Amino acid sequence: MATWTPDPSFYPSPRMAARAPAEKLAYVASFDPERRRKDAVSVVDLDPQSPSYAQIVGNVEMSGAGDELHHFGWNACSSCLCPNAPHPHVERRYLVVPGLRSSRIHILDTKPDPKKPKVVKVIEPDELAERTGYTRPHTVHCGPDGIYISALGNAEGKGPGGVFLMDHESFEPRGRWEIDRGPQEFAYDMWWHLGYDTLVTSEWGTPDMFEEGLVPELLLGSKYGRKLHFWDLHKRRHLQEIDFGKQHQLVFELRPAHDPTKAYGFVNCVVSLENLSSSIWVWYRDGSKWSVEKVIEIPAEPADPDRLPPALKDFKACPPLVTDIDLSVDDKFLYVSCWGTGDFQQYDVSDPHKPRLTGSLRLGGIVSRAAHPKSGAPLNGGPQMVEVSRDGRRIYFTNSLYGAIDPQFYPDGLKGWMAKVEAKPEGGIELDRDFFIDWPAGHLPHQVRLQGGDASSDSYCYP
Repeated sequence: MATWTPDPSFYPSPRMAARAPAEKLAYVASFDPERRRKDAVSVVDLDPQSPSYAQIVGNVEMSGAGDELHHFGWNACSSCLCPNAPHPHVERRYLVVPGLRSSRIHILDTKPDPKKPKVVKVIEPDELAERTGYTRPHTVHCGPDGIYISALGNAEGKGPGGVFLMDHESFEPRGRWEIDRGPQEFAYDMWWHLGYDTLVTSEWGTPDMFEEGLVPELLLGSKYGRKLHFWDLHKRRHLQEIDFGKQHQLVFELRPAHDPTKAYGFVNCVVSLENLSSSIWVWYRDGSKWSVEKVIEIPAEPADPDRLPPALKDFKACPPLVTDIDLSVDDKFLYVSCWGTGDFQQYDVSDPHKPRLTGSLRLGGIVSRAAHPKSGAPLNGGPQMVEVSRDGRRIYFTNSLYGAIDPQFYPDGLKGWMAKVEAKPEGGIELDRDFFIDWPAGHLPHQVRLQGGDASSDSYCYP
């Protein structure tokens, strides 16, 4: 009789995941924007009962400098319990950490000491390009049949970008995912509706469009990504493209409903060229097709040009610059990071077509530089990468967007930090006054992953 049991951090349904024990550690991508020092994954103590609460308690360096660690993820998650490709005895043990600039991928083993991960494998850029035809790996998602990774460039660092697969035990790159990409050219984020055999991708641009920062001529000329793409997940073929319109630039983070019976999700558009607003859109199944609807628009704020960076002075306004969003595991609350103004917002999205603002706070911001209660000092940067605990009660965010873009909006230099928000079950948020981490000089924090899983790491096959 078999004695193996599934990883205890795997849950068949989001309802069960929401009852999971509280996380004790966070893993945070920490990169050197000057590309002189080695990047690292830092380990943060999240246990309020611990004497080292809200402190960095571990650090593992990458193999070389210049990676620009970005959106890393687990090798395996709750999707391993899905009936179409079950792998219930794989462990959530390894972190798959891509370097967006270097195209190098590090595999970190978090066992046996979760506070001291170790690099156990490195996939070099040449091998990645040869095996998959892609470079600039961006987003990692553990799927029921392997590890899916979006990539922003082809083997030569040009277009089109796309998706490739890796084995979730050997970590060998398998190859390009797409059989027929249709009109898709740009890549960015990627996620899916497992219950509807549908994969969704969003758009940024090719590496030459962002690696030295946003290019004003391209932005004002509506040349950055503005589309969603829908794919047959199993046939690996492009099904549908939705164009948001030339005024909408940088269609970024995909947050599908966690309940596999629900055919909708949320995506943010960073900026409108009409009025500098940011927006949140819901995509949803509409008969035999997918449709989108703008459900939130966040306006720019008038500002003294003397307090704005050169890129914004002529506009006399501070854009919200919504650069990340996250959806709670129970699909009730959507969290929105306004990296420009410094706002962090909570919306009740129980009705996804009629979001309702239920909480807001401000930290940092281009103009406001709002202080945290623990530090009391003006802050630069703003809420950026956001991660929500499985039970939805705790939210963590960091303040760096991308090494070459940070100084375009915060030209006096970005000082890294990480903060925590407490959420009330009925709605409403407030800062944890005891949780604020001044990031070590020379590095900036980006993606946050929570031990045991979080709201943007797992997908489920049962409601």
